[in-house]
Amino acid sequence: MAGENAASHRRDPIKNTGMLSFSTVHSTWNLTLVFLSSIGNAAVQRRRQHAVSVAKERREAMFRTKRLCTEVVSNDMDVAIHGDMMIEEEPSILEAQTLSAVEELKLAISSKGKDTVQKKVNALRELRRLLSRSEFPFVEIALKSGAIPLLSQCLSFGSQDEQLLEAAWCLTNIAAGKPEETKALVPTLPLLIAHLGDKSSLCVAEQCAWALGNVAGESEELRDLLLSQGALIPLAKMIFPDKGTTVRTASWALSNLIKGPHPEAATEFIKIDGVVDAILRHLKKSDVELATEVAWVVVYLSAISDVAINVLMNTEIVQVLVDRLASSNTLQSLIPLLRSLGNLMAGDAYTTNILLDPGHETTGQFSDSIIRSLSKCLKSEHRFLKKEATWVLSNIAAGSVAHKQLICKSEAVSLLLELLVTSPFDIKKEVAYVLGNLCVAPNDDNDNDNGSGIPFLLLDHLISFVRNGCLCGFIDLVKSSDLEAARLGLHFIELVLRGMPNGEGQKLVERADGIDAMERFQFHENDELRVMANLLVDSYFGEMYGVDE
Repeated sequence: MAGENAASHRRDPIKNTGMLSFSTVHSTWNLTLVFLSSIGNAAVQRRRQHAVSVAKERREAMFRTKRLCTEVVSNDMDVAIHGDMMIEEEPSILEAQTLSAVEELKLAISSKGKDTVQKKVNALRELRRLLSRSEFPFVEIALKSGAIPLLSQCLSFGSQDEQLLEAAWCLTNIAAGKPEETKALVPTLPLLIAHLGDKSSLCVAEQCAWALGNVAGESEELRDLLLSQGALIPLAKMIFPDKGTTVRTASWALSNLIKGPHPEAATEFIKIDGVVDAILRHLKKSDVELATEVAWVVVYLSAISDVAINVLMNTEIVQVLVDRLASSNTLQSLIPLLRSLGNLMAGDAYTTNILLDPGHETTGQFSDSIIRSLSKCLKSEHRFLKKEATWVLSNIAAGSVAHKQLICKSEAVSLLLELLVTSPFDIKKEVAYVLGNLCVAPNDDNDNDNGSGIPFLLLDHLISFVRNGCLCGFIDLVKSSDLEAARLGLHFIELVLRGMPNGEGQKLVERADGIDAMERFQFHENDELRVMANLLVDSYFGEMYGVDE
């Protein structure tokens, strides 16, 4: 991750199997495959991949990265703002009206007299009315007519709030357009940022924040430009008061501004005095819409900045997120809550261990509430919630034996076993990570560790899962074209072959068509999978297999 080194103790939230170690014993291969990977950069990579893909997920959750403004942002102005005007004319007529509106604005700006301000407001309102339509591309027409320099003039300090609001509103909707249309706002950015300060009215500052949020949502290049021009701190200060719509708009703009891919902005943001307190307060007490926007800020903070994770994990953030998760029922709010928890659970292992210790005096009941909330999401009808909840569980399952037992004694296991059979492929793969990690324990939990560095099997977990029919699901992964999934399946087959008592594993794998599944890798181009599969077949199904029978 650029700008920061991954914490050396970070658990890997992908839970890739990390090593293949084997030795010769009595001329046979003793193959040991483990689900626990080496700890380090893979965790950071997983969070960064989530951060990159989150734009698509926000669209699925009806959160657009760039948003058209069709209503006034705040109702605390003493001026009349008409945000509900509808346009029914034909496109050709509307094009002509757009050209006319820009010309009227030019005339109003150049005119002098006591009614000049009202002329400008009227022209701005008409232009904004046209730019509030999403069905037709009037932005291009307005830009070619020279609207940007005119709107920039209308943002000058000392102008009336109604004029400032209408001008910022026009710019907001221009920025919601195509990439080249968003970039057209570059000359206006210093003024938009300046109006975020205390000298501007709340509604003007909020509308400017909306425009800047659209710009930040367009590209990394524009985010860097906004950061270099000082947009971060004034936007951050806008989330301090308990002003519902203002905090919601500012939080959304901030999530666009700090989302990376580099961590510097997120790290700078979390260090601003008062930011953490504001985040916690809004997550605790705010309505669902506002808390959801603030949760998205936490998503990006925890996805790309190790500093932010460390700061947040020293607060009650996880408890607050879990409480919100337990009380939320909408897809829009559950997605960022789950993503935030998953990112944080992939953080500092020591802190997470304390936080999730089921025997801890103060956190034991809290640990149970986390699993209950995640189980609720596993039962959801929404595919994405199931996948995200499973990912969070995979982070918990990669922890201590106590963490694993916390999951195994809950209803989550029965839900996971069902999902392994019935769910779409991407969810099955996440489930495989959870179940695999529940079957092995890290070295520091192994009192009998001989220094070999090999994690040990939790046989009671493994036997229970296999008895409940999970093996076929893993063998299906081996048969898939997804190499990562095939690797997961091979690793679990090895656990079954090595761990099931009385040689039962070999018979189970054979009956489930596991030998044929492994033999498809006999001449596979992927060296790792080819070696893994061939060693398993040779070691457990070689010439001596079945002789005793």
